[in-house]
Amino acid sequence: MKLLQDKNVIITGASRGIGKGIAQVFAQHGANVAFTYSSSEGPALTLEKELSALGVKAKAYKSNAASFEEAEQLVKEVLEDFGGVDVLINNAGITKDNLLMRMGEEDFDKVIEINLKSVFNMTKAIQRTLLKQRKGAIINMSSVVGVKGNAGQTNYAASKAGMIGFTKSVALELGSRNIRCNAIAPGFIETEMTEKLDEKTVQGWRDAIPLKRGGTPTDVANACLFLASDLSGYITGQVLHVDGGMLT
Repeated sequence: MKLLQDKNVIITGASRGIGKGIAQVFAQHGANVAFTYSSSEGPALTLEKELSALGVKAKAYKSNAASFEEAEQLVKEVLEDFGGVDVLINNAGITKDNLLMRMGEEDFDKVIEINLKSVFNMTKAIQRTLLKQRKGAIINMSSVVGVKGNAGQTNYAASKAGMIGFTKSVALELGSRNIRCNAIAPGFIETEMTEKLDEKTVQGWRDAIPLKRGGTPTDVANACLFLASDLSGYITGQVLHVDGGMLT
């Protein structure tokens, strides 16, 4: 059973990691996928071909979601290319970790801009379309760090916590038009970025998780699939933890 057959989806920051995993699972379930990348053109075009081979429409767009103007232009182009949008997944994000006493203003502002302002930009840009069709789903990729905080990540935690507040507010504003807005809070997800970490450190994190393993992009993608599909038709304004029990 394909849960998103013929649905049109926008995913920001999907050339690798969690975003790529979401794009793959959604395409497997029949969704047409428009996704963005910032600099990884090679991986983005490879993913575009991979998704298209599954019999769906897929297109990569070079776009900076942190730019209000580029977000508006992206949505305009996707609507022209795909004919509509049913689901928006705000996944683009970065980290610039440091202790607060060593963190520069630029590193704080950049993380807030890309992780949080991008969510405002994209949601604002797609809102009119969703309101007109009186249906849609928005999924914002937060983090367990946005729920519990983390030393050395004040900028990242603030951006992800802000995303949760934004999600709940949008759910209240748009719910009467049958537009749902939820957030996902991943825990320790093993991606290309974590492969660069010391194995002893990674194993320590795994041991501290009740399920005794790190998550995969597919674990997060499956949660997104649920929140994007009709299976979650009566769920909005929620934060779904995908963390192996880390915050239990």
